[in-house]
Amino acid sequence: MKRLLLLTVLGSAALAACSTNKPMMTSATVQPNAVAEPIRVPAGHSMVMQTVGAGQLLYECKLKANTTDVHEWTFVGPTATLMDRSGKTVGKYYGPPATWESLDGSKVTATQVAVSPAGAGNIPHQLVKANPAQGSGSMSGVTYIQRVATKGGAAPSTPCSGANAGAKQTVEYQADYLFWKAATS
Repeated sequence: MKRLLLLTVLGSAALAACSTNKPMMTSATVQPNAVAEPIRVPAGHSMVMQTVGAGQLLYECKLKANTTDVHEWTFVGPTATLMDRSGKTVGKYYGPPATWESLDGSKVTATQVAVSPAGAGNIPHQLVKANPAQGSGSMSGVTYIQRVATKGGAAPSTPCSGANAGAKQTVEYQADYLFWKAATS
């Protein structure tokens, strides 16, 4: 009976999250070794914050690099809200350049280190190395950011050719962003 009640509650929560178009938050902590090897944060760092980013990724139909007649959907930039595990807005993610900004005014940009596949239709998981933060606050001292648990965000499946070169499309996505700082001794 308790299992049935738990399944009913969980099912209702999932349906509610889907019907409101809001990301489904969990209170589970992501385990550092639960991610693919290429996107693991180097030893000597501690996770200091977990957020859920939900928003859109912008793509543009452009000529493929080093070609004269092949077009492809090219990533332009993100626009997302960052929320804590309870669903409270704590910042935003935008670009270019890729920027994570806290409501306290601190922000950080970063450079991609590695990616790992995340399944059909999902943008890949990612590890980025943070540049020094601007402003003091929650982003100060962040050294790495992981993007995991991605949902959606892959390039559009509609055709991209010379006929629609310059066309732009947004794609909905959601991802967990895990913020890391160098561990103190």
